[in-house]
Amino acid sequence: MKKNDLKQLIKPLVKECIHEVLLEEGLLSTVVAEVTKGLSGDLIVERQQKPDPQLFNEDMQVQRKSQETRVKLQEHRQKLMDSIGGSSYNGVDLFEGTQPMKNRESQSGAPDLGDPRDAGVDISSILGNASHIWQSIK
Repeated sequence: MKKNDLKQLIKPLVKECIHEVLLEEGLLSTVVAEVTKGLSGDLIVERQQKPDPQLFNEDMQVQRKSQETRVKLQEHRQKLMDSIGGSSYNGVDLFEGTQPMKNRESQSGAPDLGDPRDAGVDISSILGNASHIWQSIK
């Protein structure tokens, strides 16, 4: 049997089966009903609330008060610094002869041990006479 002969034989059978399923068993009507139900379904409406002017005013008041507090604190600090700088310590410069620390960038992976020129602190007397014991153990 050739391909065309088989096609002519099967095509009417398939057409009849599809017609029977769609129309006689009600499949087409259920599909149409589901589609129309989906199209006319409940629409979701999003409503945005308008900002309450009272809340906006309260927020502005909080910002204004925090700004006023910041200004008062800055003024107070400035007064303290002025009083310390001029008359305190009888005009003695507490930092006379000192140098500010140098900023240096630490290398990744290198421990920050401080300035290599710094001699450090002598800790030999912390253990008292124990240093003599350690010397004898060596």
